[in-house]
Amino acid sequence: MIQVHHLNNSRSQRILWLLEELELPYEVVRYERDPQTMLAPPELRAIHPLGKSPVVVEDGETVAETGAIVEYILEHHGAGRLTPPSGTPTHRRLRYWMHFAEGSAMTPLLVKLYLTRVGEAAAPVLSRIEANIAGLLDYLEAEVEKEGYFAGPDFTAADVMMSFPLEVATARGGLDASRPALFGLLRKLQARPAYRRALERGGSYAYAP
Repeated sequence: MIQVHHLNNSRSQRILWLLEELELPYEVVRYERDPQTMLAPPELRAIHPLGKSPVVVEDGETVAETGAIVEYILEHHGAGRLTPPSGTPTHRRLRYWMHFAEGSAMTPLLVKLYLTRVGEAAAPVLSRIEANIAGLLDYLEAEVEKEGYFAGPDFTAADVMMSFPLEVATARGGLDASRPALFGLLRKLQARPAYRRALERGGSYAYAP
């Protein structure tokens, strides 16, 4: 059985959601952030040297990094579900958004988080980061407007991966109903029964509506 080492209010919520979408059995090992530092507890280092989440363990194999975990689950347990046929334009779009989520999307959002903790000295850089995020959201809005989901007209694992950047952008990146296609997609994703079941399994999640 897949064992998910799950940290509250983190990327690992997507792994629980994916497993629920695929209706796979799994075990959740929960960890709580330090309420003062918001860092993961040191116990996670016993699972992976960096002490971060998500990490999954199955049959003695440990897999880290959200995108790698999603690919692992789809390859070993997906049976073609949530993945367009290989070699198609839609599959290439899936792969693009899978990497975009943790690369282009999360980077400016994390930079903004760190800069807001610095204070007024970071104001000039912060304004540039906010402009970057606004441009990013405009791009995502235009992409989602095309077919309704990130990889095409159907819900795929790309939407699972992109959900966390959208949730973070709603909390601190300016994403709201002024971008109706993007914001509407996020609310549609959060209303999926599997998403709601994952919340029950994972516990407290600050980014849920």
